[in-house]
Amino acid sequence: MKEVFLYTDGACSGNPGPGGWACLLVYKTQEKELSGGSTHTTNNQMELTAVINGLRQLKENCVVHLYTDSKYVLEGATRWLFDWKKNNWKKADKKPVLNQDLWQELDKQLSRHTIHWNWVKGHAGHPENERVDQLACQQRDLYSS
Repeated sequence: MKEVFLYTDGACSGNPGPGGWACLLVYKTQEKELSGGSTHTTNNQMELTAVINGLRQLKENCVVHLYTDSKYVLEGATRWLFDWKKNNWKKADKKPVLNQDLWQELDKQLSRHTIHWNWVKGHAGHPENERVDQLACQQRDLYSS
């Protein structure tokens, strides 16, 4: 199986407000940057969108080393997702899961790959995290005007 590195980030001004997302895929010596945004979104939506769009690019099952600075995405995917699905997309307090459509799409994308989750502290000098943060902020700023 191919081994791929995926770095993701989201940015938002206002939360909700204009936002951007970005990801960087690395396979051997090849790199691919993707980014986009929305005029009215949240930081969590942009974080999820970055991961989804990165995984969508992979045309076959891969081992993915996924790097994110979002505890929401990491905890959701590794700790909460199973119970949300089991409980018909309700949280422990019986309220609906926020961003359900994005979580369902992420679940679909995750099921295609072997994921190794890695949390990185944001704005701490991690080169690839800084790179995707800059791209996400550029998109956020584009959607701010």
